[in-house]
Amino acid sequence: MNLLLDLKILGWLIVGLSVFQALPVLVAYAYHESALPYLFSAATSLVYGLAVALSVQPTNQRLHTRDGFLVVSAAWLLASVFGALPYLLSGALLPVDALFESVAGFTTTGSTVLSQLEQAPHALLFWRSLTQWLGGMGIIVFTIAVLPLLGIGGMQLFRAEMPGPVTDKLTPRVAATAQRLWLIYVGLTAAAGLLLWLLGMNAFDAVCHALTTMSTGGFSTRATSIEAFSAGVQWVVIVFMTAAGINFALYHRLLSGRTRSVLRDSELRMYVGLLLGFSAVIAWLLVEQGSSDHPVRDAIFQVVSLLTTTGFTTADYELWPALARFLIIPMLIVGGMAGSTSGGLKTLRLLIGIRALRVLIRRLSHPLSVRTVRYAGQPVGDEVVSGVLLFFLAYLAIAGGAAIVVAAAGYDIVTAIGTALTAIGNVGPALGQIGPTDTFVHFPATVKLVLVFCMIAGRLEIFTLIVILDPHFWRR
Repeated sequence: MNLLLDLKILGWLIVGLSVFQALPVLVAYAYHESALPYLFSAATSLVYGLAVALSVQPTNQRLHTRDGFLVVSAAWLLASVFGALPYLLSGALLPVDALFESVAGFTTTGSTVLSQLEQAPHALLFWRSLTQWLGGMGIIVFTIAVLPLLGIGGMQLFRAEMPGPVTDKLTPRVAATAQRLWLIYVGLTAAAGLLLWLLGMNAFDAVCHALTTMSTGGFSTRATSIEAFSAGVQWVVIVFMTAAGINFALYHRLLSGRTRSVLRDSELRMYVGLLLGFSAVIAWLLVEQGSSDHPVRDAIFQVVSLLTTTGFTTADYELWPALARFLIIPMLIVGGMAGSTSGGLKTLRLLIGIRALRVLIRRLSHPLSVRTVRYAGQPVGDEVVSGVLLFFLAYLAIAGGAAIVVAAAGYDIVTAIGTALTAIGNVGPALGQIGPTDTFVHFPATVKLVLVFCMIAGRLEIFTLIVILDPHFWRR
């Protein structure tokens, strides 16, 4: 590993974060609020970041595989720690709650410990939204540029379309790709904000919700989330949540004029199929039971919100029929497409898993036949299939462990399972005592810290964080 270069990169990352921490200062002045918490936060991050970045002088500029694991994991951890400063210095939250809120922001998880959002300072609400937007773009670049090299279950399939680091260093092509992805992300965010403003949101709400919609984060400026706004606003949010749940590599293809390959993408078809299927079933259940004044819109909104792991709400789905509530569970698990801002298992892994199961069944019935798992017309190697299986197991193991911790704290089984799944899936609300109208403030500190680990592990695709916890990782 090149630890000195890793430290230098992380130092400059904190410097960059300090620039964004200064932006709420402008909001504070605009709304005649105290700007000191944000000034002090930005200054603290700037001093620490510069101290690290300027004090180390790496002898070479080569990044190796282990550096990728370390830098990515440390980046999210450090961003979360320094990102907690505005909550602490403003007096809004105590240390554990501040860390929880910051991690929920950067991991684009819609879980919150803040209540009475309408009374919170505008600058603090803006910072919450901004952390989710930064985390959303960060995970896209991470998935496209880093995961293929690190060999995280199934993500090697990106190598053909969006090449990762080659010969132990980031290539100019990756930098150009990341720049294009940033432009796409910024453009979609700006479009969302403009439409929300035109449909009646005030400028502040429109900006904040645009940031948290494209990041599939789910933080809102209102305690009742998107339910507080008009039907037109809700449909616009549906459209952009859906767009955010799509693999950003497909937007890259569109810009390259490869429209046909986008339409033929099997993961995209599965993603759209899941959205339509769940929406149709739940809308039918709501119509049959008369459980909603707007059954079709509520069904589509909540399905899109949960499957893309955004976490916005327009209805209290805990009042829905039993089968509709049951369907919430698989939606908490699946997530959006790989290469999107969504969390969860990802439809790519689900697709590979289903195809692998189908091949296994056919091999059992015809032992002499030669069949392979295929994706995008190409055979998928056994190491990829094994990686997907191991990811499933690790994902469920961590979720199971977190559920046990929550249950041991005295919560019912529905709350325990829902809490674990929504944390590792980076969703936000779930079932039980963390439903769409609840916050996470009632959990004890130990449970919140476990959920912090789950949120970061889920955002970093499990193995990235687990690997650096292995003592063998640190041996030469």
